[in-house]
Amino acid sequence: QLQLVESGGGLVQPGGSLRLSCAGSGFRFDLYTIGWFRQAPGKEREGISCISTSGKTTTYADSVKGRFTISRTSASNMVYLQMNSLKPEDTAVYYCAARIADGSGWCAYTGMDYWGKGALVTVSA
Repeated sequence: QLQLVESGGGLVQPGGSLRLSCAGSGFRFDLYTIGWFRQAPGKEREGISCISTSGKTTTYADSVKGRFTISRTSASNMVYLQMNSLKPEDTAVYYCAARIADGSGWCAYTGMDYWGKGALVTVSA
């Protein structure tokens, strides 16, 4: 059964850290680029980070650049999002999604093939 499952969400104080995990199963995880998205209450979903199949190419939205780090371990079909210096405005449901690689070595936030169900991150004192 094809699945993407996020974990690691929760409540954290401003300035704190969390690490989100995205576990893939049921498909050739190594052939897919992975993106992290988030949707805050009342706002549209936005792409915040993505990683190529090799892990050599990563991108970040300006809102998280310098604070979040994406990584992947192909051997275990996992992608991680390390989130540091969290702010109240980072509060959102975080989703991982997979897109079949196109051979360019890049990743993107469009044309995603599979989605996880999301993990809630709340940043509050």
